[in-house]
Amino acid sequence: MSGREAAAAGADAEAEAEELRRVHGGRARSAYDRAAGACRRAGVGPDAAEIVPTDPVGRAANALRLTARSLATLARTAPDPAADARCARNAAATAALAAQLAASREDGPTAAAALRAALAASRSAAAAAGGTARGRDAALNAAAEEAERQAVTTARAAGWLD
Repeated sequence: MSGREAAAAGADAEAEAEELRRVHGGRARSAYDRAAGACRRAGVGPDAAEIVPTDPVGRAANALRLTARSLATLARTAPDPAADARCARNAAATAALAAQLAASREDGPTAAAALRAALAASRSAAAAAGGTARGRDAALNAAAEEAERQAVTTARAAGWLD
């Protein structure tokens, strides 16, 4: 491979990593917004975060705090598809935890649907982050994107998002 070919391949890899950062980062921010909305709906504020959580409220608040830190780190680091996909996976898991808490405090089909969608989004984000492609599998990323869209729609219907 010539120097010019190597430079072109490097530029292509960098562009791909930037695009994957946009995809995974957007999904992570969306999941964080869902988690924050579900926590608000459940009456859980940032002051409920505990270093060693002892109950569901403390766990949800702490997970939200850690996810905010991860998103801040994502914003100031170089794109890394595997790490970016793990950030999105962790944010989706936080949203699922917050949805469980919110759904436990509300009875009804919309809260149950929002919880199911949050769990599905978390599973899809985990699949996109795992395996041998580690955040680079287009089909898994597309499935995670669709699951996140569904989770946003149902969270909004449940009144967990503005």
